[in-house]
Amino acid sequence: MRVVVALGGNALLQRGQTLNAENQRGNIRVAAIELAAVHAHHQLVIAHGNGPQVGLLALMDAAYAAVDPFPLDVLGAETVGMIGYMIEQELGNIIPVDDHIVTVLTQVLVDPQDPAFQHPSKPVGPVYEREGAERLRQEKGWSIAPDGKYFRRVVPSPLPQRIIEIEAIRMLVDHGIVVICAGGGGIPTAYDADGKLYGVEAVIDKDLASGLLARDLAADMLVMLTDVANLYENFGTPAQRAVQAAHPEALEKLNFAEGSMGPKVSAACQFARATGKPAAIGQLSDLGRILRGEAGTLIAMSVSGIQYCA
Repeated sequence: MRVVVALGGNALLQRGQTLNAENQRGNIRVAAIELAAVHAHHQLVIAHGNGPQVGLLALMDAAYAAVDPFPLDVLGAETVGMIGYMIEQELGNIIPVDDHIVTVLTQVLVDPQDPAFQHPSKPVGPVYEREGAERLRQEKGWSIAPDGKYFRRVVPSPLPQRIIEIEAIRMLVDHGIVVICAGGGGIPTAYDADGKLYGVEAVIDKDLASGLLARDLAADMLVMLTDVANLYENFGTPAQRAVQAAHPEALEKLNFAEGSMGPKVSAACQFARATGKPAAIGQLSDLGRILRGEAGTLIAMSVSGIQYCA
């Protein structure tokens, strides 16, 4: 079975944890154990987020005033190289030595006229208390939005249109190579009037890009990992209910936060509807059970309505 696994930010950095190389590598080492178990039985393609890493690099970049800061697309390319390196190394230390792993810096086309550029919504960087977030908003002109009880910087998140390197990725996957790609949603790019590619100042949602990737690779399953065991209707309220399985049409009638579960739900529904194959949302530690249909939330055309956990 060909499986695209999209690692959420918690696979790289726990909420509230200091963003340093040691913590990131430790979290990736834990994730690698789960990924190795999938690789043992399935054809594995890995995507991942990079929001905290991009935000940290932007802060570090801005602290050096001698030169202009690097744009977000360049910072994104830096982070996916760093994260891909760590995943390659930690996963490679577990799986058989003759099994190959390759990281592909993935350019993803976006529409420069996408309405997202007028409404920043994608969280990047670390979380802040309200006072710190407000200070950064005033000092740097950032857009700030709530993230649970904390606050984070938000940037434009245009929809992914096409993966530039998809043919190369498909060739690698067809030859049995574990591919790490579409990191951070891919590096946002567009064509100018002369047909030349250029980088775009934005961050693409990694779940929507992972869904596009899974469709293009004719994957048998798309799995998006986060820090909760299931999707929840009315999350964070006394009326919350865990969703065990759902049909895309029924799931899309519910409301999910645009900055967190919303893109995961959209990606899952688009994949299930376009391919007839299942998608799932759950937590990293349940990855094996999610693939067996024993955990997480399943989104599939074969499900009738919405089924809730007991």
